[in-house]
Amino acid sequence: MILNELRNKRIKGVSSAPTPPFWKRAGRYGTRIAILGFGREGQDSFLFLRKLFPQKILGIADQNQHPTSNIQHLKNVKRHLGENYLKALKNYDLIIKSPGISPKTIKSHLTKKQTVTSQTEIFFNSCPGTIIGVTGTKGKSTTASLIYTVLKNAGFRARLVGNIGGPVLMSLLEARTGDIFVYELSSHQLMNLKRSPHIAVFLNVYPEHLDYYKNFQEYVTAKANITKHQTKKDFLIYNSENKIVREIAKKSKAKKIPIPTNYEFITNIRIKNLIPLENIGAAIAVAKIFGISKRTIIKVIKNFKPLPHRMEYIGNFKGIKFYNDSLSTIPETAIGALNFLGKNVQTLILGGFDRGLDFTNLAKKILKSDVKTLILFPAAGERIWKTINKEGKSAKLPKSFFANTMKDAVASACKYTPKGKICLLSPASPSFGVFKDYKERGDLFKKWVKRFGRK
Repeated sequence: MILNELRNKRIKGVSSAPTPPFWKRAGRYGTRIAILGFGREGQDSFLFLRKLFPQKILGIADQNQHPTSNIQHLKNVKRHLGENYLKALKNYDLIIKSPGISPKTIKSHLTKKQTVTSQTEIFFNSCPGTIIGVTGTKGKSTTASLIYTVLKNAGFRARLVGNIGGPVLMSLLEARTGDIFVYELSSHQLMNLKRSPHIAVFLNVYPEHLDYYKNFQEYVTAKANITKHQTKKDFLIYNSENKIVREIAKKSKAKKIPIPTNYEFITNIRIKNLIPLENIGAAIAVAKIFGISKRTIIKVIKNFKPLPHRMEYIGNFKGIKFYNDSLSTIPETAIGALNFLGKNVQTLILGGFDRGLDFTNLAKKILKSDVKTLILFPAAGERIWKTINKEGKSAKLPKSFFANTMKDAVASACKYTPKGKICLLSPASPSFGVFKDYKERGDLFKKWVKRFGRK
């Protein structure tokens, strides 16, 4: 059990932790360091290294010719930008790789003498506080945010870091032993990790990111690192209803806590706030480890605002209720959204980039649902419709409309959705091809819903 003494500890700096190999290696005279990928994480790595080693010449390698507007003003930097950015890697001893760059992309450009590390690895090897790691194909951000909010409201010195939170390495410079870091961890960040968090939260695993990995099993293996290196002193909070997660949990040495889903006192709150019970159950399980009261948990859940693009209620326009679930990039999340909102969903917007996922179960769910209208984006939308036709040979099929812009999609939704019913954007596909990312897709959906709603 983690003691409430964590609330009051005041020991500053990372010096309280054992000196990790990274500090020794990076600070050694003559060690050449490259930052591979100069997006959000890469820029944080640069600021971190510059703080530690003000005069050191650092390499920056990025496929983008202009990854950020201020890169030309950085001092003591060697820039390797554009299509040949990987060729410079051979000139460096230590490479800090951003998670979005697949290991198979850089493999042929490396030698055995080089060390490739990541922000996550540096953080895990250096953090003096307690790490709560949250992973899963879906639900990571909401769960991590819930856990963080519960801890903060209970008086703990908690920080939210990773994809949904603040920069990891810069926060490390101010870390203390009493700090609790709630870290949202993607499979890319977990891949090749040699340490696991003290408290691991494992939500689910579904086929995803198959363009990044050799195969689905490699993706599963990356996810499993969240508990692989745990000991009997650690905790694994896991979804026992997900077969893959359940099998991984069997091999874990940590104390296992299945995610509870039978808390009657939060059922009505969950429905009101559109937060999946799985996410709430995981947060409650963490709260119990820290001895947080039921009263505090209920208060947080009541006031917790769902994150954008995740079952986000846009409003009632012309009698139609609109929901934005743009982060739905796999069939399972669209199925979950239909289950959650129930029979009132009569218009469903699907499709996007086609990663070759299996849409059979989604097709069966749609055919059994009360969905009357489908609006489909290319190219996945075309294959979804073919799968529905294949599975529903003797059934009455919903109407289908194909759209190339969100404006056209929302216009069709407004035209064909009856008053009192729901129009749901839950694409079951990535956004690429038609939209920049899921945020742009969701923002455009909200924009056109509100515009058509005013007419």
